Amino acid sequence: MHTIFDYLAQELQNEYEIEYDLTLKKNYSPPKIYSANGDLKKRWYVYFSYRDPNTGKLKRQTPIYSNANKFKTKEERLSVLVTYRKALLKLLAKGYSPYSNNKEVLLSVKDTKTKSEISNQVLVPIEVEQVKEPVMTYRDAFAFGLKQKEKLINETTKRSFENRLKNFTKWVEQTHPNIVGIDEINKKVISHFLSDILERTSPRNRNNYRADLSSIMQVLFDNDIINSNVIKQIPVLKAIPKRNKTYTQDKQEEIFEYLEREDKNLLLFIKFISYNFLRPIEVCRLKVGDIDLKTKTVKFKAKNSPMKTKIIPDLLIKEFPDLSKLNKKDSFFTPEVIGGEWDTALENKRDYYTKRFKRVVKDHFGLGAEYGLYSFRHTYITKLYRHLAKESSPFAAKSKLMLITGHSSMSALEKYLRDIDAELPEDYSHMLESLK
Repeated sequence: MHTIFDYLAQELQNEYEIEYDLTLKKNYSPPKIYSANGDLKKRWYVYFSYRDPNTGKLKRQTPIYSNANKFKTKEERLSVLVTYRKALLKLLAKGYSPYSNNKEVLLSVKDTKTKSEISNQVLVPIEVEQVKEPVMTYRDAFAFGLKQKEKLINETTKRSFENRLKNFTKWVEQTHPNIVGIDEINKKVISHFLSDILERTSPRNRNNYRADLSSIMQVLFDNDIINSNVIKQIPVLKAIPKRNKTYTQDKQEEIFEYLEREDKNLLLFIKFISYNFLRPIEVCRLKVGDIDLKTKTVKFKAKNSPMKTKIIPDLLIKEFPDLSKLNKKDSFFTPEVIGGEWDTALENKRDYYTKRFKRVVKDHFGLGAEYGLYSFRHTYITKLYRHLAKESSPFAAKSKLMLITGHSSMSALEKYLRDIDAELPEDYSHMLESLK
């Protein structure tokens, strides 16, 4: 049987080559040479894609190398592959397709054989060892994936992706220095990395790395850069979240009294969390212009919404300084004053107030890691729910509470109340007495 490699070997002996214009060719990609970055220990080859008649998409075909890798110098090996590439280009230009018998194509090719000798032969690719072409280095692939994702995510999430990709890349460099192509980042490599993260940190952090890496790998798969997203085969570990505890009434009052004397800026920050039920990072996002004193409302980007509006209770408004002369584009909270420029990343703002709370409050009162800024949100939602539940049914109390807290659904609010132990039963001593 006359094969494509027979033809290529004959073309190698020709002293002239013909280049063809590919501008009108739609069914195949121009053949390219993979030279393994000049590494003669690795296989060099010619690769190309051809449109699959069933799917209509370009599909990578069997790489072609024949005897090219027998040559021991870069110049010789490249010379052979250049010839193969041009010869393959000639075949493709004449209509060669990996999905047909190519009899007519072969008949049209000038060959040393006569037409009668090849009239009953079929031009098909022979079986060769499949070689995955490293379309990109893993560094370039990750950069491409992040570039695609950045239009769909916010700056905070983007920085999270960047940080985790940077750490993964650094780990690969240290533990697998020979890995170059994205196709070499397999399930085994990623599993080892995630195990390392688990040993050094926590199941939750390990799962977060898994999620971000999987998201990037999915982009690469969707763009035909890799053949599959192997991270989907790696299970998510059960992670028990660390919950911020609710303050007792006495402790909360002590903290407020202490901050009234020591740090009124931090106290106002906490009251936004306590009275308006904003999350710490949502408070950090606030601009002066987000506060509308005429309607007594605040607009902010929430966890479950790109823009949310909430009523500001009078109890909080009376704590505000005069906002009329402040620049509406300035940050509402800064380290020193209310309303001013604070040019730093959002995460830095949150970390600043977290550390400030620890320095001013937690260390003074000897509070453990389970008490933090978020604990004030839990504390006041618990207080409010129990107050509403005294005057109405649990469902009616939750319905009113959902409007205030901003939870997106009743089920989300109910789960939250269960998590913070806000909903407790009445004393059931009489039931126990009846069991005696």
